Amino acid sequence: MAFAVPAELESKMDEVITHYPVSKRSAVLPLLHLMQEHYRYISDDIVTWVAAKLGLEPIQVLEVVTFYPGFRQSAPGKYHIRVCRTLSCAMTGSYELMDSLCKEAKIDRSHCDHHHPIAVSEDGKYSIEFAECLASCGFGPVCMVEDDFFEKVEPSKAGELLAKYA
Repeated sequence: MAFAVPAELESKMDEVITHYPVSKRSAVLPLLHLMQEHYRYISDDIVTWVAAKLGLEPIQVLEVVTFYPGFRQSAPGKYHIRVCRTLSCAMTGSYELMDSLCKEAKIDRSHCDHHHPIAVSEDGKYSIEFAECLASCGFGPVCMVEDDFFEKVEPSKAGELLAKYA
């Protein structure tokens, strides 16, 4: 069965493409954002579909996906958590926050690396990754759960934070 994109999503993409009359290649980034918003991650099928839509080779789309850390290449959990790890958050406890969130959500990050930054809980409820600067440097440590933003998150309160998504 071939990968199919819902008509409503494809219509949004067609409108976005009109903003790039000189080079459709410039539409790769916004199309990938729309795809990730809809499917939650960028699969190989999505890379191939976007490439065909824009008249590009799949490698030209994949190089964008692999360059930007905001694009997930594997399925996240139902609730995706991002923990800032830049200097100001690290100094206020973001690594301890990561450890506490993983412990509470029963997530094993031992297999994570630069190319596979996301770890998912066994039940698929939570996934987690470090993020570079979530833009609230004076209020660390900060994290996001889906699109919800949290500042000054004490590692000892990780369980309370996750309970909001139970």
